[in-house]
Amino acid sequence: MQAPITLNARQQHVLWATVRQYVSTAEPVGSKVLAKEYGLKFSPATVRHVMGFLEKSGLLFQPHTSAGRIPSDFGYRLYVDHLMHPSTKVAQRVDTQLSESLNWDNWSVEALLRGATQILAALSGYLTLITVPQKSEATIRHLQLVLLDETQMLLSAVLDSLETQSMVIQLPTADGQDTPHLEALERELKILSNFLSAHLIGRSLLEISELDWETLDREFQRYSKTLKDAMQVLAKRNQSSGMAQFVMSGLGGVLRQPEFSETQQVQAIVHLLEEEQAQLWPLVFESTSTEEAEQGVRVWIGSENPLEPMQSCALVSSTYYRRKIPIGSVSVLGPTRMMYDNAIAVVEAAANYLSEAFNLGF
Repeated sequence: MQAPITLNARQQHVLWATVRQYVSTAEPVGSKVLAKEYGLKFSPATVRHVMGFLEKSGLLFQPHTSAGRIPSDFGYRLYVDHLMHPSTKVAQRVDTQLSESLNWDNWSVEALLRGATQILAALSGYLTLITVPQKSEATIRHLQLVLLDETQMLLSAVLDSLETQSMVIQLPTADGQDTPHLEALERELKILSNFLSAHLIGRSLLEISELDWETLDREFQRYSKTLKDAMQVLAKRNQSSGMAQFVMSGLGGVLRQPEFSETQQVQAIVHLLEEEQAQLWPLVFESTSTEEAEQGVRVWIGSENPLEPMQSCALVSSTYYRRKIPIGSVSVLGPTRMMYDNAIAVVEAAANYLSEAFNLGF
C-alpha cells in the first residue's frame, strides 16, 4: 500500500490532465501535449518537471524509455479520491433511460435487470454486471441460546425454510462483576432465549441484524453487542450460501480495448466471469445497511483487486436495497484506463433507481 501523498495545485492539475488525456487516447502522455491541450499556464519544461516529480512519487510511470508517461494504479486512486466528481449529466441520463425503457408492470425481474444492464453497458462503454436480488427475507422460526461452558454459548436459529443456522460465540464479560455460576448462566440464557423468541420470531435475519440491540432489557444489556455481531454473521452466511446470479452485458466491447489484447488474459477474465462468479461476490456486494455503508460506491483499481485476472481492470460497484436491506449490486468492469467520473455516476444512479423501484414494492 502506497504512503499518503500531498500534492500542490499545480501537481494536482498536471496529474488530472495526464489521467484525462491517457483515458481519451490510450497513448503515453507527453508534456507538450498537456501544455497545448489543457491550457496549462506554464511551459512544457515546467510540465515535464512536474511529471518527473509525479513519476518519482509513484503516480505516473514510463512504459518505455523514450515514451511519455501513464498513470499508475496509485495515480488513478488519487485521481478518483481527490481530483474528480461523478458526472451529474450522466447520472441524469441513466435515470431517464432506465425510467423510460423498463416496464415494471409487465416484465419479470430477470428481464428488467437484463434490460438495465444493456442500457448501462451502452451508456458507460464497459461491462455491466447486476446481481439478481438475493433472498433477504429468510425469517426466524425458532431461536435458542445454549450454554456450552463458562466462556461460550451456542446460538441456534431455525429459519422458515427449516434450515438451521448455528454458531458458537464467546460469552460477554460483565464489567466489574464476577462471572455467574453455570446454573445461573443457564437460567439467564433460558430467560434471554424466551425474551428473544418473543420479539424476533417472524422477522428476517437481515432485519434482526440491523436492530438497535441497546434496547434490550437492562438485565441483558451486556449481551447486546455480542448478539448483534452474531446475527450479522448469520445474515451474511445465509446470503452467501445462495447462488450469486449475475446478469451481464457489454463484455465484447470491453475486450476490444487495447489493454486486453493478450489472448491468455482475455481467457482468464472470461473464465472468471462465466465459471467463477462466486469469487466476485465479496467484491461487488456489500452486506451492510444503508446507515452503516461507509460510501455509496466502491472502486477497485488494478492491483487493489484481490483476484489476479482482474488486476489489469477497474471495478466500480454499488449496492441496491429493499427497506434498507442490501439485496443486490450494480457494477461496471473495464480497464484501469477508465472514465471514472462517468462509471461512478452510472453505477450510483442505477443502484439508486433499483433501490427506489424495489422499495415501491416490486
